[in-house]
Amino acid sequence: MCRRTRGSAMAESSAGVWVVSPELLAALPMAQADLDESDIAAVVRVMRSGRLALGPETEAFEREMAAYAGVRHGVAVNSGTSALHLAVRGLGLADEDEVLVPSFTFVATVNAVLYERARPVFVDIEPETYCLDPELLEAAVTPRTRAILPVDVFGHPAPWEAIEDIARRHGLKVIDDCCEALGAEVRGRRLGSFGDAGTFAFYPNKQITTGEGGLLVTDNDELAALARSYRNQGRGEMGAWLEHPRLGYNYRMDEMSASLGRSQLRRLPQFLKDREKVAELYGQRLSHLPLVRLPVVQPQVRMSWFVYVVTLAPGIDRDRVIASMAEMGVPTRAYFSPIHRQPFALDLPAAGSLDVTEDIAGRTLALPFHNQLSADEVDRVGAALEAVLEG
Repeated sequence: MCRRTRGSAMAESSAGVWVVSPELLAALPMAQADLDESDIAAVVRVMRSGRLALGPETEAFEREMAAYAGVRHGVAVNSGTSALHLAVRGLGLADEDEVLVPSFTFVATVNAVLYERARPVFVDIEPETYCLDPELLEAAVTPRTRAILPVDVFGHPAPWEAIEDIARRHGLKVIDDCCEALGAEVRGRRLGSFGDAGTFAFYPNKQITTGEGGLLVTDNDELAALARSYRNQGRGEMGAWLEHPRLGYNYRMDEMSASLGRSQLRRLPQFLKDREKVAELYGQRLSHLPLVRLPVVQPQVRMSWFVYVVTLAPGIDRDRVIASMAEMGVPTRAYFSPIHRQPFALDLPAAGSLDVTEDIAGRTLALPFHNQLSADEVDRVGAALEAVLEG
């Protein structure tokens, strides 16, 4: 005799052992891009044109992304990391300039600062959204502080009203790492329009994909011009083919990627709705689990769901949860490993303690998440998590 959890994905035998039927052991994907025939046709059209780089698709994608974000300029590049680097360089952040950053982020946020020999200073996060804590941010400003680099963690906007106020009063530059948050809004204003520049990324697990790719958005004419030059080996916009007035990089986006991005951007409104629906399904399925805290979404924002990350109760062995769920064919991830723990960053300074970062980083768990995750698959993930936590 056995009993089932909510739904039908898992069953428990009379001996108290969780039993998984063989057909349920096939692994779910952690994430996957939402591609259709229109995306394929867009890429094929470019390939048939013979113009594979430095062409009209990239220029059109830049215009369309800038318009979506509500700013004047878009500069397409080969990754979100490159977009961050060009923002740091283009704003003149350099030797030992302090840049306030979270440690609870992807490593590229901090790498982009270090590339220019500026100095990241870690600031702790607030315990609900895991974005920078504005009170601690204010206290972290010193005479050497030149900029703030907030991260819209997991697609939830950072506390932008407070950040812009702090930056204005202290004369600081602001770069929005919104690589995880395309489509997110604060009181109806889209991310990408905050600060001096915003940066997006289009890896296959993002809201839209170009395969690899990124884009800088800004209202700053000078920054946009510098970023276009830097991404193309330092060429001037009006210069001859082999004239390079400044040191630059090969950060260009190719035409196939840009064409795919344009096709995906047209479908973004539906993608955002699909991701919201999957998040709602998870919320319904997991809401009764006492050892799991669901993501917090503040009322003034529109979340753009990048991943679905829950927080386990203190004392839960997350490694055991990850291993046990993997045995059931359900992949999960620890999200994030703080930057200040990374070997290359051990000597970087922090403005006070990072107690919340340390606590949260040990308890977060990313579940499978993408546009097309079905209600049955959400139930399967929820049942596996429930079985492990109650086992």
